[in-house]
Amino acid sequence: MSDPEGGYWFCLKHHTVEGPEGCPAKDRLGPYASAAEAERALDKVEERNEAWEHDPAWNDNEDGTGS
Repeated sequence: MSDPEGGYWFCLKHHTVEGPEGCPAKDRLGPYASAAEAERALDKVEERNEAWEHDPAWNDNEDGTGS
């Protein structure tokens, strides 16, 4: 995305997709290239957390749980 002011964000406070004039950055995930991408923000976070939890490079536990 070439325009740093453009794009879409997912608001963690309101659970909605927002444009550049949305809530403060501390309450948002993004920017995303499309509204559809921003809408999937929490799914993407969950997928990444799951992958990292089972990634041996980030996990020192013998059982591979990350806890």
